[in-house]
Amino acid sequence: MRCPYCNHDDLRVVDSRDSETGEAIRRRRACNSCNKRFTTYERIESVPFYIVKKDGRREDFDRQKLFLGLMNACKKRDISPAQVTEIVDEIEGDLRGRGQSELPSREVGELVMNRLRQLDEVAYVRFASVYRSFRDLSEVRNEIDQILVGDRTSRRRRASSKA
Repeated sequence: MRCPYCNHDDLRVVDSRDSETGEAIRRRRACNSCNKRFTTYERIESVPFYIVKKDGRREDFDRQKLFLGLMNACKKRDISPAQVTEIVDEIEGDLRGRGQSELPSREVGELVMNRLRQLDEVAYVRFASVYRSFRDLSEVRNEIDQILVGDRTSRRRRASSKA
């Protein structure tokens, strides 16, 4: 491994700990040449699985692609990259836990939308608009109306349970 700043290969590990989900080991490293610090993650090399796209193509599951898609949906929202990484970890863990070598992209998209809807409704609508290929604003409005109706229903349930 090389330092991302000076490309030197004389590094030391300053701190090691499990990631929050236990899926990786987080290592804080320091370069002995330039003294800058950076973080690396060590993951178990796992059996690859494939995502079957709508048109039948198969792609390797790519956590970086999932992360970038989520980051795009969360742009200019109060959501940290650590929260997005946590969602990616949860989704990857869920998918791997199914023990299947191929999964439809629809299932991945639904998992992402469920987690985004809980986290941030604006990010959810952004992701849904791309994932579901909304053709016009009326489809976006319908999705927003469903969110608002769901919020009113859950507020009523909470209010009646307090009474």
